[in-house]
Amino acid sequence: MHFLEHAPRNLLFTGKGGVGKTSVACATAIALADSGRRVLLVSTDPASNLSEVLETELGSEPRAIAGVAGLSAMDVDPEALAHAYRERRVGPYRGVLPDAAVRSIEEQLSGACTVEIAAFDEFAKLLGGEASEWDHVVFDTAPTGHTLRLLELPAAWADFLAASAGGTSCLGPLAGLEAQQKLYQATRSALQDSTRSALYLVARADRGSLGEAARTQHELSELGVGCRGLIVNGVFSAQAASDPFARALEAKHGRALSELPLGLRALPRSELPLIASSLLGAAALRALFTPAVAAVAPSPTAIAALPGLADLMPALEAGGHGVIMTMGKGGVGKTTLAARIARELARRGHAVRLTTTDPAAHIAEAMGEAVANVSVSRIDPAVETRGYAEEVMRTAGAALDVAGRALLAEELKSPCTEEIAVFRAFARTVNAGQQGFVVIDTAPTGHTLLLLDAAESYHRQVARVEGSAPEEVRRLLPRLRDPAFTKIVLVTLPEATPVHEAAALDRDLERAGIRPVAWVINQSLAPLALTDPVLLARRAGEARFHAEVQALAPRVALVPWEPE
Repeated sequence: MHFLEHAPRNLLFTGKGGVGKTSVACATAIALADSGRRVLLVSTDPASNLSEVLETELGSEPRAIAGVAGLSAMDVDPEALAHAYRERRVGPYRGVLPDAAVRSIEEQLSGACTVEIAAFDEFAKLLGGEASEWDHVVFDTAPTGHTLRLLELPAAWADFLAASAGGTSCLGPLAGLEAQQKLYQATRSALQDSTRSALYLVARADRGSLGEAARTQHELSELGVGCRGLIVNGVFSAQAASDPFARALEAKHGRALSELPLGLRALPRSELPLIASSLLGAAALRALFTPAVAAVAPSPTAIAALPGLADLMPALEAGGHGVIMTMGKGGVGKTTLAARIARELARRGHAVRLTTTDPAAHIAEAMGEAVANVSVSRIDPAVETRGYAEEVMRTAGAALDVAGRALLAEELKSPCTEEIAVFRAFARTVNAGQQGFVVIDTAPTGHTLLLLDAAESYHRQVARVEGSAPEEVRRLLPRLRDPAFTKIVLVTLPEATPVHEAAALDRDLERAGIRPVAWVINQSLAPLALTDPVLLARRAGEARFHAEVQALAPRVALVPWEPE
């Protein structure tokens, strides 16, 4: 594997959700450790499944992995890091500044942006070389759109701190943050130094995933970060020529690789095979980089038939208007399913607005040709941020003097402004469910949870900056908690990590007072007549996950795998 040869200290794996970044990152870390290196494996994904894949309960401190000498792993826990970050920023001012000033700082540090910055601080320390006891640090990153934002932060925060002479922001007091600025600049330098860091694109052998990888490559180049190579995961080779589904899947992968986007063709490429069994545990992960052994077809496994998506539609269209949100782990097919739901609602005579909160989603491509009664849009962070900043200066800034307006304009240059702007756009989108159906393709699990968890703190932050929160912001949480208005569809694949992550999301939503209307098992092999041994083995493995979903969900619908 080319990404194991002459590996620099820092290795980062990124790509669209569900392409297998965690498996590849884990297998890489194990291979490096097996060669005698000291390796730290880190997840920066708020919805990390590193513990499950490594079969080791991880926390925010490195933990040794049994059976792999030299390998330790950790999860960057955003909430725990944010708590520690707030204490570092606020602690020195308690008893020094008036209580009201301390409360003001605490309020500014209450938003989800602080969670993001705290996680980034940990990322920066590890990437910048403070963890000198490791020969290699392997990063299993969040899905593409959020990874890009993470990688933009060294430049954004360094520039912001350089331009800010004083005052406060969601970073807390800006005075005395020279060490923070140096850390961000060192991180930026490490990312751009090919002798210290290598970033690899991970993709599946399908057009959408490879197209996303090409877009990521272009956006990274604009940040001055080059891609060291492309890893195509889960490439399928049919073993049963008589199996039409196996032939269709092999042909689909072959077409995608033959039509590789131009920018990706110049990159060194590794292809990893579709594995018949789950990649859980060190032994299974070691096998990922070894030549594939022909799968042995298992005994037939009976899987009970489940309702289809059409059977779910009466529950979704009840009430004649409202919001339908598809949620789940990256790569489970939320975008495609949201488009199918929108098309079916339109076919039934409803006006539908289809949109996405996922920075890496391409909802228009999933929708395909225009459909009557369906409008397609996306929340564009750049557009929303620009409009929001202009509005704040026009309203809250109107009553300020010259110095006050200059300070407000400075604060609006903070990267945190984008978070507030996108949040407001999300609130407006939910509000539009009063006039018809709004189908929202959400960002992957961890980022969706941060958005929902942040609703109350963003409400306060919007009110602080603007003077008062808009009506749609004030009513957001009650609307999300109203099952007659907002219908959550949890989407999963019949595999361990997607099902268990959806179960964790279900529990988190319940704590927030939100209950899903149904679960959808997507891309299932269960209804198909198969003879290929790899596909038969994967279908047999679905049975336990069908049972788990049925035990958890109020309703279950199944969408079978379909060739293009």
